[in-house]
Amino acid sequence: MPLAFDVGVAAATFVAIFPAELPDKTLVATLVLSARYRPLPVWIGVSAAFFVQSLVAVLFGGLLTFLPRLVVLLVVAALFGVGAFVMLRGASHAADDVAEEEREMSAAAAARGSRRVVLTSFLVLFAAEWGDLSQLLTAGLAARYSNPLSVFVGSWVALSVVAAIAVVVGNQLAQRLPFALIRRLAGTLFAVLAVVTLVEAIRSSR
Repeated sequence: MPLAFDVGVAAATFVAIFPAELPDKTLVATLVLSARYRPLPVWIGVSAAFFVQSLVAVLFGGLLTFLPRLVVLLVVAALFGVGAFVMLRGASHAADDVAEEEREMSAAAAARGSRRVVLTSFLVLFAAEWGDLSQLLTAGLAARYSNPLSVFVGSWVALSVVAAIAVVVGNQLAQRLPFALIRRLAGTLFAVLAVVTLVEAIRSSR
């Protein structure tokens, strides 16, 4: 397969991936993460996950569609379920505890917080995106155009732009909503995503 970069193929990939990812669960997950944590580390972690997923998609092309989807969906549902539990449990703290936690987060953000947020964002989006529509589209486009480099660039740029949009929106929410409310909203959204993914897994097993 040729490694020469083709702007037309990259643009076509971007146009195909960008609208498919906008209503996706990964957009919601990124928005929630950026409302909970500092935006830049979230975007770095999410973009790194998209980088790996896009790379896997173009390397394996159409073979990606043969991965055991049921197992993938169950893992993703479990991950969202754990996220919902952590967020909702934290939201149940007393007001003083929440305020103290917020101060501790601000103090630790410059030191160990950033790396932890990058890793958390990477793991959440890596699991959520595995076998997702955008990855399957990327695999199909790589098989169609036989130009993995161009498809990879177009896919990754599209996903990174969507992530940037979600991070900006999430950061705006963080500036306007109380910390405890953000945790409740995040926990609820993760719980909904867990249920939706579990239902999808049950349907795929039939």
